[in-house]
Parts: sequence; structure tokens; C-alpha cells
Amino acid sequence: MEYIDYYKILELNKKASQADIKKAYRKLARKYHPDLNPNDDVAKKKFQQINEANEVLSDPEKRKKYDQYGKDWQHADAFEEAKKRGAYQQQTGGFGGGNYQQYSNANFGDAGDFSDFFSSMFGGGGGNAYQRQSMFRGQDFNATLKLSDKDVYTTQKQVLTVNGKKIRITIPAGVEHGQTIKIKGYGGEGVNGGPKGDLYITFDIASTKNFKRVGADLYSEHNLDLYTAILGGETIVNTFNDKVKLKVKPGTQNNTKVRLKGKGFPAYKQKDKFGDLYITYKVEIPKNLTPEQRELFTKLSKM
Repeated sequence: MEYIDYYKILELNKKASQADIKKAYRKLARKYHPDLNPNDDVAKKKFQQINEANEVLSDPEKRKKYDQYGKDWQHADAFEEAKKRGAYQQQTGGFGGGNYQQYSNANFGDAGDFSDFFSSMFGGGGGNAYQRQSMFRGQDFNATLKLSDKDVYTTQKQVLTVNGKKIRITIPAGVEHGQTIKIKGYGGEGVNGGPKGDLYITFDIASTKNFKRVGADLYSEHNLDLYTAILGGETIVNTFNDKVKLKVKPGTQNNTKVRLKGKGFPAYKQKDKFGDLYITYKVEIPKNLTPEQRELFTKLSKM
């Protein structure tokens, strides 16, 4: 398994605080979000890496394992168990006398692949019955779930079929495109009674027409007639799930942006918290003017 430097991906060092990680993730997620980089495979891959790095480093327990074991951090529990068993074997004369010492001094984070490491410790040729019956964690499974923004606007439950088994999962509102979540214990069966692996689900979320989503914020355009833009008035705009009436200031220019606080998307795993909706006004120039209208515009132009 190739080592991935999550700190480098988030442009941080190992001394970064949780606040630093959160800030870096938000900044980079916005920069490389697929909706802002359509048809850009490099940005899409970068966005997935950013989500993966945040998934690990924002969780103190996962981060501790990653810092200690590097690329093998997901197998930290198995390593610790192996070390405990090894210490027991050393006390009772196992592992062929002093041979265990070389493993107890090893830097597990710099070891080879997980399977190779344990093959050298427990497998290969010979070994006693205890070694041959050691428990190992099951394989992790990966799956992709295709949804739309409408599907993840509210928390919902779905039934997935993975390797012939039906799994009922809860999908939190606010899940983002490219984000991966872990369902613990739904991977492959363990060996010799070892724990099951985990299921990693990556979300492929299609954007809803007329709305661009970046994190919990939404962006949309609204056509505004010339007369309302010049004289001011009111206009009805669409939010993600309803309509609202807005006041328009006289002399509103094309591409003017207004913010509707709390009218964006649900924030992931933050109860009752929503992002904002940003509306960009697109002033429409009237077409097919009547002779009377053309005359009035002509008079205005000469004033």
C-alpha cells in the first residue's frame, strides 16, 4: 500500500491544530470542488484526496494511529495486538528464543505491506500452532453510491447490497460529492475469528439544476427585468426548497450579488445549521420594443 502524506495534501505540518486542519480543509475543498472545476479530472482526484485526508486527520484517534503507523494506520489495532502477543511469547520462550526482539524494535510505520509484515512474523514456513491460528482483521470493502443533492438535503436511510448482503445505512444530510464515509464492521470476514473489515462508501452526487453547491453554500442566478433593476421593487427568487420575495434596490447593476443567510445546504453533521444562498442578478435587456417604448428610450438617451 502506497504511503499518502495527508499533512502534505492539506498543506500542513504535523504540529497543525484541529482548527488548522478544519480551516485548511474548507479552503482546499472550495478550491478543488468538482462543481467549480467541471470536467477537470485532476481537480476531482485532488478533491477526493482532500476529503480522505480530512477524514483521518480531523479524527483525533485516527490521527494518532496515522502518526504512529503511517500507511498501515488502519491496521494499528492488529499491530498492537501482535505486539502484546509477541511480548507474551517472549516471556514464555516463544518465537524461537530471541528472534522476537528484532520485531519488537521494528518501526511498524516503515514496514512493508500489512500482509507481508504479518507473513514474516506469523506465516511463511513452519511455526507453532499458536502462530498459525493468529487472528487477522478482514478485508475492507469499497463502494460508490450515486445520489442527487435533493437526496442528501435531509438525513435518510437506504438499503445497499454489498457482496450479496443487504446493509441498511443512515446517510447524514449534507454529505458532499466525492466524500467517503466508513461503515464499521461491514467489510470482509476476519481470519480465525478476527474482526471484520470496514465498508468505505464514496458518494457520487449530481448537482441540482440551477444551483451550484460548494460545501454548505449554494450559488444561483436570477433574471431581473430592466425596469425593476432601474426603478427598484420586488422579485420572487427560488431557494433550494421554496421561494422567497426579495426587495430590489433602485439602480441595481448586472451581476449584483445578494446573500440569503441560512438558505443554503445543511452543514454535514451539524444539527440545525445551514449554509447561505448567494443570488447573482442577471439584468435582462428588453427585446422587441414597441414604437412607443423605443421612443421613450430615445428621449431618455437625450436627456
